[in-house]
Amino acid sequence: RICFSEASQEVSFCLKGCKKMFEIHVSAEFEAAHRVAGYPGKCDRIHGHSWTVEAVVRGEKLDKLGMLVDFKLVKGKLRELLETLDHRMLNELPAFADGKNPTAENIAQYVYQEMAKAEFFQTMPHIALQQIQVWESPKSSVIYSE
Repeated sequence: RICFSEASQEVSFCLKGCKKMFEIHVSAEFEAAHRVAGYPGKCDRIHGHSWTVEAVVRGEKLDKLGMLVDFKLVKGKLRELLETLDHRMLNELPAFADGKNPTAENIAQYVYQEMAKAEFFQTMPHIALQQIQVWESPKSSVIYSE
């Protein structure tokens, strides 16, 4: 992206856009079982993971305390949401009841869409949910964003 500054009459090239942004990253864990129905291998059988989920919130402005958003708010909502998945058979939950496999990809999408409903995103228009990253193992993860 090419940015032009009227004040300095300079042109600059911005790799990530011209706005300065802040991001906070908050993570939490849950334990759950699932199966990937139709998978041609072991994952078609019931198995479990120690899942890690990270929420990334992004915005341009800090509040009067110098914070984008209180970590406590984001962490609280993420933990509340993951509590509904913890120690469950994910395939049996309403989010996956229609035959949608609870893959890391579909879990990331579900968490993103539920997390985006948090009241603080409605009352703080200067912030937005940037992405959700879900790890089903320490070396395998997926990122979902809208």
